Amino acid sequence: MIHDHSLLARAPRADGSPDNPPHSGAPGRPGLSAAALAYGGDATDRLRRFMPMVRRLAWHLHGSGRGGIEVEDLMQAGLVALTECAQRHVGPGEDGFAAYAKLRVRGAMVDLIRRHVPLSRGAAERRRQLREARDTLRTALGREADEGEVATALGLSRAALEDLRSAAEPLHFEPLDAAYSDDNMAFADSTPDSLTQLEDAELRGQLIAAITALPERLQTIVQLYFVEELNLAEIAGVLGVSIPRVHQLKAQALERLRGALAEAADIL
Repeated sequence: MIHDHSLLARAPRADGSPDNPPHSGAPGRPGLSAAALAYGGDATDRLRRFMPMVRRLAWHLHGSGRGGIEVEDLMQAGLVALTECAQRHVGPGEDGFAAYAKLRVRGAMVDLIRRHVPLSRGAAERRRQLREARDTLRTALGREADEGEVATALGLSRAALEDLRSAAEPLHFEPLDAAYSDDNMAFADSTPDSLTQLEDAELRGQLIAAITALPERLQTIVQLYFVEELNLAEIAGVLGVSIPRVHQLKAQALERLRGALAEAADIL
C-alpha cells in the first residue's frame, strides 16, 4: 500500500493551523530569515553593549590636547570600526572580542586624527606648555604676558622660546603635483646622466694610461704640480733644480699628454 506523505505533512492541526507553515523563519522567530537573525542578533547586541567603550575612547582622545576634530567625528569612526568587529568576530568568548574591538576602535580614531590634524604628539605637547604658561601669567598679571615674561616663566631664553613656538606649528602638506615644476631648480638633479658618467670614466682611464707612460721625472712633475698643487719654486726646491728647468719639464709633460689624449679630448 502506497502512502502519500506530502498529504500528512500538510495536514492541519487541531486548531486549524498547518503543521509546517510554508514561510516560517528560524525556530522561535517566525517571519525572519536565518541571515537576518545572524546579523540582528549578536552583532546588534554587541554594538549596544560596547557603545560606552566607544564613547569613553572618543572623549579620552579628544581631551589629549590635540584639537581640531570634534568628538562626534571620533565616535562615528569608532562606531564604524565596532560594527565591522561585531560582524567579523566569530569567537565564542566576549573577553577576546572586547580586547579586539578596543584595539580596532582606538586605531580607527587615531587614524582619523592623523588624517585631519597635521600636528605631531610632540608639537601638541609644546603647544600645551605655551598655552598653560600664558594662561598662568594672564591670571597672575591680569593682562597678556609679553614674550620676555613667557620665556622667563618657562625658563627659556628668547631664542629658545622662538624655537619652541616654531616647533609647535602644525605641518603643512601640499600635493606634489601642485608644488612640482620642471623650471624649478629645487627639483633639478645634479647627478650626471649615464652617458656623461661613461664618457668621464673612459677619459679618466685614458688620462691615467697617458700619465703612466711618461718618464718617472715627468710623472713627478705632474704629481707635484696638479695633485700636490705646489708652485714652480717649491717644485724646484723638491727636485733640486732651477725654476726654468721645472718650467721646461712641465711643458714637456703637458706636450706628451696632449699628444696621447688628442683623440679623446683637448683637456690641457
